[in-house]
Amino acid sequence: MHYKRHIVLTLYWWAWTCAELFTAISDLEPLLETQKLIIDDLNDYVQNEEKRLGILKKQINAYRREHEMAMADIDNYLGNPINAFTLIKRLTTDFEFIQNRIKLSTEYVGNKTSNSRDVRYPTEEDLTGAAQALTRLQKTYKLDIGELAKGRLNGIIYSTPLTASDCYELGRILYNIKDYKNSLRWMEESLLKYKEENEDYNFTEVDILEYISYLYYLLGDGQTALEWATKLFIIDPKHQRALSNIPYYLMNIAEKKEKLQNNNTEPIVKETFLQKEKKVYEALCRGEMDVPSQISRKLTCSFLTKNHPFLKLAPIKMEQIYIAPDVFLYHEVMSDEEIEHIKDMARPRFKRATVRSKTGGVMTSDYRISKSAWLKDEESDVVSRVSRRVADFTGLTMDTAEELQVVNYGIGGHYDAHYDFTLKIDSSHEFANGNRIATVLFYMSEVAQGGATVFTELGLSVFPVKRSALVWWNLYPSGEGDLSTRHAACPVLRGSKWVSNKWIHVVGQELIAPCNLEYQREEVMRKLIKAKPRAKE
Repeated sequence: MHYKRHIVLTLYWWAWTCAELFTAISDLEPLLETQKLIIDDLNDYVQNEEKRLGILKKQINAYRREHEMAMADIDNYLGNPINAFTLIKRLTTDFEFIQNRIKLSTEYVGNKTSNSRDVRYPTEEDLTGAAQALTRLQKTYKLDIGELAKGRLNGIIYSTPLTASDCYELGRILYNIKDYKNSLRWMEESLLKYKEENEDYNFTEVDILEYISYLYYLLGDGQTALEWATKLFIIDPKHQRALSNIPYYLMNIAEKKEKLQNNNTEPIVKETFLQKEKKVYEALCRGEMDVPSQISRKLTCSFLTKNHPFLKLAPIKMEQIYIAPDVFLYHEVMSDEEIEHIKDMARPRFKRATVRSKTGGVMTSDYRISKSAWLKDEESDVVSRVSRRVADFTGLTMDTAEELQVVNYGIGGHYDAHYDFTLKIDSSHEFANGNRIATVLFYMSEVAQGGATVFTELGLSVFPVKRSALVWWNLYPSGEGDLSTRHAACPVLRGSKWVSNKWIHVVGQELIAPCNLEYQREEVMRKLIKAKPRAKE
């Protein structure tokens, strides 16, 4: 814009001074200088325009290549968390950078696209959520950040490598949410790529070095922070913020020396229940734990022919995958046509999944990342047919069952360990018909990597098998909740996970599932949280 103003002012000055120049040749000579000035200004302007358009063309070509890859296989492309993150980043921070650098072109693009009803732009919250998802996947599945930056998941290249800008943005977001350890690792990766790339970014090497230095300080390593600050000063000796941080780094170093001299050691902190459970959960998500041999050798597969006369004509394949509590996997109990019909019904109704708060209300939470919708039997013959099928293979009545809940897990989507039953029955609509006696979980998609349902107390991992249903009982015959049914949904590493839940309540089952006075099995109470991660044989 500076060059345009310069040219306009020059031309204005030329018009104002040309009133009587025609009356003498000598008066025309200065016009040659003016002409040269205009030529030079126009040349500078054209060069800057060419540079501006070159940046835009390069960006367009990169966008086009990614878009063509995406359209070739949408499900696989979007099912890759690296692709999902970079797509959101391109439409947030990258697009904002282009707007600031190339105002006219992006104003045109922005005005054109904003008038279309089909256009949706992601938000900063989406970008933060995608960054957190990548971190969750990295931790759960022990992924190397350097490998992720190369577009590799478990050694296989699935996507375009991340750029220095992608890594920097991940580091910046994680810094803002106080995840300093992961922020540091991504900033270091950004620095490596920045030195390899020759790109025009909205940050410099000094910016990366400043982050790295300060992050080491926040992680309690003043000595390394000082070393990185020294590297920064070689490039920018007068960097004010870095200079003002030096006293804090020196103070940290002195405090560490004093502790060492006084032999002060950090107190040993015992692991909490949740920390122990988290380790078991992550090991189960990676498939590193096996069902104990004393249970596995008793497991059976058979055709289910009881519970309903129809099953004698069309028996269902039933696989028992745990004993006490009994957990079953029923195969081929939902057709592809039914799955697509249910997904089509659910999509327009999707809302962020919620959890129950301590006060009894509902709220969104980082420990449940998915969207869900509820479908009534009377809305569709397909939904009604699925409910009847559940009654057939469980032998329970659906009169007091909840509506079918359809769930799609997003980038790194997961659900931390929880119970399906409630420890305290209240008068809410959800539990108006008593506690949840059983859970039926339909798998409506294959998941390329991750996405297992895991039982943290049992050491059991169940990986999704499309068209199958996972079934378990949540309550003892006494009506008390079975604590060993605590379970979780592992984050989806690659692919899209679709499931649907049918929760069956205790009211109405009185003559079908008789009660007794058994409270909790003693052996279950003894083995709670005894499951430990071990290498898979």
